[in-house]
Amino acid sequence: MGEDGHVNDTGTLVLAGAPIGRAEDASPRLRDALSAADIVAAEDTRRLRRLASDLGVTLAGRVVSYYDGNEAARAAELLEALRDGDTVLVITDAGMPGVSDPGYRLTHLAVEAGIPVTALPGPSAVTTALAISGLPSDRFCFEGFPPRKPGERARRLTALAAEQRTMVFFEAPHRVRASLTAMAEAFGPDRQAALCRELTKTYEEVRRGTLGELAAWAAGEVRGEITLVVAGHAPGDAVPEIGELVEEVARMEAAGVPRKQAIVDVARAAGVPKREVYDAVHRG
Repeated sequence: MGEDGHVNDTGTLVLAGAPIGRAEDASPRLRDALSAADIVAAEDTRRLRRLASDLGVTLAGRVVSYYDGNEAARAAELLEALRDGDTVLVITDAGMPGVSDPGYRLTHLAVEAGIPVTALPGPSAVTTALAISGLPSDRFCFEGFPPRKPGERARRLTALAAEQRTMVFFEAPHRVRASLTAMAEAFGPDRQAALCRELTKTYEEVRRGTLGELAAWAAGEVRGEITLVVAGHAPGDAVPEIGELVEEVARMEAAGVPRKQAIVDVARAAGVPKREVYDAVHRG
């Protein structure tokens, strides 16, 4: 019903949470919605059809691809279908659409157009990893994938060094060692963390320890989907010596971050005046 009491003529956008590992984790509502949708927009149509087969679901509606490469163009097309009255279900390879996966753009357009948007909640690697990490879960933040370029990654992590909430990251297996090493440099090697691999799957593994320990372990081959959970900064943690801050600025500069920006980021993360770091850098 619209605000004026009349039945809406538009369709409904359904954001469907997909299992992150086992098809058995799919809800009965997901089964029903997949079979009833007029259009199913999938990040990977082959994986969608495999999931539908595992669930014993017949996809009666039209199946279209909806991934990073075509999201902008496809979102406009799907918005028109919603305006014409179709039910459009968006599903990604795993987890909830819009959480480091396609979905946000279409959701934003639908909300702006006054089209109903609903969700079928499902498994999430973010909350699953947080729950089993053993780290504080009362307050947390999701940071998605760290930047791929070393300079940008160092800058982002340095800006998070003073974050007191538990942090959750996604990472690709071939970059996890570099990211753990960068986190150990930005947060300190003794910061507690958990590396969660292949959550809910046959070879699920959770490694807990310090960032330094996990970075050393990741020097070997790491496979599978990775979710990293990192403890937040404790208010009582010692403030780094000024020499350590100068070294951090130098590391960021070597990684491609401009000196001025590196000084700002390092000072903010350490909770010390920017001028103090600036003077120490230039004295050196």
